[in-house]
Amino acid sequence: MDKPYHSSLDHHFQLPQVRTVAVSRPLLWLRLGLQDMRDSPGASLSYGLILAAIGYMILAYAASMPYLFTAAISGFFLIGPLAAAGLYEISRRQDGGERVSFSRSLKGLTRHGDSLLYFGVFLALALIGWERISAILFALFYHDVVPDLSDFYRTVFFSGEYTHFVVSYLVVGGALAAVIYALSAIAIPMLIDREVDAITAAMTSARAVGVNLGAMALWAVIIVATVAIGFATMMIGLVVVLPLLGHATWHAYKDMVG
Repeated sequence: MDKPYHSSLDHHFQLPQVRTVAVSRPLLWLRLGLQDMRDSPGASLSYGLILAAIGYMILAYAASMPYLFTAAISGFFLIGPLAAAGLYEISRRQDGGERVSFSRSLKGLTRHGDSLLYFGVFLALALIGWERISAILFALFYHDVVPDLSDFYRTVFFSGEYTHFVVSYLVVGGALAAVIYALSAIAIPMLIDREVDAITAAMTSARAVGVNLGAMALWAVIIVATVAIGFATMMIGLVVVLPLLGHATWHAYKDMVG
């Protein structure tokens, strides 16, 4: 049974109550997200097409620069929560019994434009910081000619010749990803749904992740695995995957935040 999580910090920071959920709960979020897609297929898939196209252009631009290409893939996960804001708005309106078009979902985002902008700036700074860190790690640990992208992963990550670089890259990148994931996992849906500031939303998201480590770890694995499938299909799969994850994230937020 789901239980509320209380903390003495709630009153001081005026954070909403956070519920604990079962580890298997992400499977329910996916089912509910799929239902949202079925209820508004045109609007949902429109976001999928746009986001997949943007992702393809970014990766195509970075394809000749392996360090930038790797950072771009990581960055796709960093900015994903903000990019899916329109999908959260669709789910929010459908929860209220409305049928939502693509244009109406865009108009709904203006209600909390300032908070979304502030959070977007935070994510953009994180993305820029990761790109710079990635470049620094390459400069420190990789002194040969950077191979073509087709040989990059085999040469650098699987040859065994660059263990220090691989370990450093994964540790630093993993730590940054964990922090950003905790702060943004359900922050954007909360900004869409409530009159709160970006800091409150980020702190609530971190708390929700902290008290639901099992469920949110599974959710992170599902996100990475499904987006990887999208990349493997030359971004075509992302047309469906991104709306599904966006709608499901809305239900994750509603499930955990009272």
